[in-house]
This record gives sequence, structure tokens and C-alpha cells, in this order.
Amino acid sequence: MKIRSSEITPEHIYLNRRRFMTGIGALAAGATILSACGTQSGSSNSAPSNNQADTSAAAMQDDTAPQAQADTDELGDKLTPFDAVTNYNNFYEFTVQKEAVAGASEGFQTDPWTIEVGGLVNNPKTYGMEDILAKYTEQERIYRLRCVEGWSMVIPWLGFPLAELLKEVDPKSEAQFVRFETLHDPDKLPGQKSGWYEWPYIEGLRMDEAMNDLAILSTGLYGKHLLPQNGAPIRMVIPWKYGFKSIKSIVKIDLVDTMPTSLWMAAAANEYGFFANVNPDVPHPRWSQATERRIGELGRRKTLPFNGYGEQVAHLYDGMDLRKFY
Repeated sequence: MKIRSSEITPEHIYLNRRRFMTGIGALAAGATILSACGTQSGSSNSAPSNNQADTSAAAMQDDTAPQAQADTDELGDKLTPFDAVTNYNNFYEFTVQKEAVAGASEGFQTDPWTIEVGGLVNNPKTYGMEDILAKYTEQERIYRLRCVEGWSMVIPWLGFPLAELLKEVDPKSEAQFVRFETLHDPDKLPGQKSGWYEWPYIEGLRMDEAMNDLAILSTGLYGKHLLPQNGAPIRMVIPWKYGFKSIKSIVKIDLVDTMPTSLWMAAAANEYGFFANVNPDVPHPRWSQATERRIGELGRRKTLPFNGYGEQVAHLYDGMDLRKFY
């Protein structure tokens, strides 16, 4: 059953947020392409939150209230409530209406589920989700999520570094990029019947981005398995990039020698570039990226370069023109 935002957020915050999103919608009115989004200190590869979580099957399936190991991220920002995280989503494979995704995805079957990992590798593999959960130790990573549309959340993800899986398949020297692909099944994902986009959803990373410790494959949030609306059963989370880069419901990962063309690049290359790093100084063609609305808060806050993870990732882009991430 669909849960309205007014039922999970105080009314004054809900109305303020609706005015904000209505403004964004007005900018896009009449356009044929809808907007995408699809959330220190230490060494360049250190993760900001790396608490071990109890991720046994029994713990993930029990009826206790969802909870995280910490209350804030490393900047002291409070977590976005579970109900908001699971009822305000972009997942166009189900619907373009954020507050309808949870209802539209109800009953989506993710068991059994397999992920093929291949391409330019020496050791291609096909994993079942049970293999993934048994092989890789889940960690809690509290990351900020910044949507290209100008809103943000703070989410306690469960997952493991993508680099661990890539090392397992042994990339060949000519592999330069990682290409990700979402399930393509219009019967299960009715939004894929839309002719506006080139399905399935495709995304990509450069190899050095993919090997950075911040980039994780997530299998849960708030101590629970992912729900369908959040990209079950497995998705990418890349916290220094806009949310649409964090592809959901992955079924295929290929290492390739050429830059993949993502769904949003194919739909509107002038608006959604390959790198899509969070950059307050580079506006979207239809709105500013200088500030953001944190869901559950009044007012707006300044957007941080690389979403606040510059110390860990800025070196990946040395020599690149920061004005060209779109």
C-alpha cells in the first residue's frame, strides 16, 4: 500500500518539501526527458563509516525495528528516517512518481537472483545472491546521497567494496571501465514499457573509480535487506556522485575497454554526463546545484564538492576540467 509523504513526515516539512519539488517540476514541464537521480580525514581510500553490522539471515529477517549502528554520518548529519528513505525514491523501472515507487514495486521477486560478472576478466563468475551474502562481509557505511534534482538524504547502507568483487574476477590489463546493467523485464518492471528511455538501465565507472573503497555494492540499509524500491537485492552506492549513478537491481557487471553509454547519457547527454560528480559550481542546465534540500529539514544547505568526500576521491580527477562533469 502506498504511503503518502504527509503520513511519514511532519505536515509543515511535507508541505515545504512539496513546494520545493513542485518548483523543480515546473522547470521540467513540457520537457520530454524527466530528471534523473536513480547518498574526513584519513588516506585517500579510507571509508568514513565502516562499522561492522549483524547481517546474519536471522537478524535480517526478524521483526525488530530497523536500526543503524550510528545516529549520524562523519560530519554529524543525522540519518534520514527509514520511512522517508523507503517511501521517497527514484526508480523509473516501476514509475516516475517518487512517492508511488514503494507501492508499484510491492511483490517484486528478488529470489532467486544472479549476477554475471565478466568481460575483460581472467576469472568470469556468476553469483547467486546467496553466494554474495556468504562470501563478502557486509559493513555499515553511512553515506550522504545527493540527487541531481537538488534533494539529499543520509543513509546507513549495508554492503561491501566493489573492489573486492572485481579483484575476485581478476581484471585484464586492457579493462578501463566497469559497465553495470539492471534487470530488463517489462512484465516485472512496468516502467520499462516506456519508450522514452533505452532500456535496460546502464551505468558505468572508470576502473580507478570502481576500485576506490568508497564505491560499494549495497545489499541493505538500516540493518535490513534492501526493499524493492531501494534497488533490491543489490545495487551500487557511489556517494561522491549524483544518485542516478548508483544503479539498482544489478544483474550484470562487465569490464570493458571503452566508456559505457549510460541510460541518462543516451536520453540527454547535455544534461547527464558520464562522471556526474557532485559539484556545486556546475549547474544542471535547468537548475542550480549550489544548494540542496535535505529531506526532513526546513530550508536549504550548501552542497559540498564531491558531496563532502573530496579528500578520498578528488585525486582521481587531477588534471580534468571540473566544469565538464556534465
